[in-house]
Amino acid sequence: REDVPIILRMDAGFYDDELFETCEYLKIGYLCGGKQYRNVLDEATDAVDWQPLKKADESNRSWMYTDMRCQQRSWRKARRTIFSTLWEDDGQYVLGDLCRDTVIITNLGMGEPIDQQLRNIGREQWLAAGSILELYHDRGTDELTNRALKTFGHEQLPFKRFNANAAWYFMMVLGNNLFEAFKEDVTEAVIPVSVYADTFRRKFIDTAGKLARHAGKLVLKVSKVDFMRLRLDRLYEKCQAGLPQLC
Repeated sequence: REDVPIILRMDAGFYDDELFETCEYLKIGYLCGGKQYRNVLDEATDAVDWQPLKKADESNRSWMYTDMRCQQRSWRKARRTIFSTLWEDDGQYVLGDLCRDTVIITNLGMGEPIDQQLRNIGREQWLAAGSILELYHDRGTDELTNRALKTFGHEQLPFKRFNANAAWYFMMVLGNNLFEAFKEDVTEAVIPVSVYADTFRRKFIDTAGKLARHAGKLVLKVSKVDFMRLRLDRLYEKCQAGLPQLC
């Protein structure tokens, strides 16, 4: 589908001009770790438009980066190159000889079809050099999907255990998707969506309570601490509201 943008995030092990040309022929985007060749280092040394980037997480790291064009001897054309260096780690400045430099080769923001695809879905900010640097840093998160699936499938929930039969894997995939949807649609305000099944079970499912009948109604009673911590009144309202249909 031409309306669905595809972006490959690769480390320097995939640095290859033929691969870049294939991605460009297929009209898909790519971010690939580059090599610190002499011409790249010379371009970075001469650059004057360095910009700061501070990562919005607990790592408290900051980078300086510059956006340029570089062309290797065997390439047919110059490609967009983003050179970055780590200059602050955990709030401490990094000495020059200890800085970690990174080179990124990309075709984003070069006027190729992938640029318009991103604009069509409201992701034009991904064409900026700072956003590209963040996307490249987060490339390892793609592998966490497998971990989330395995963690969920092997977690012993208190109300159900799947038998190791032919349907086990497919039930695990379906259950994990429902689990992720529940975190997104219901508990996002009280539990981070990124938590794995074991943490979710400990914080949400393993909550003590009891069912009691009162005035002809069935009432779930929990401690005040758990009620305030999980904001159960808000979660109940979300469950009662019409949630988006899952396709």
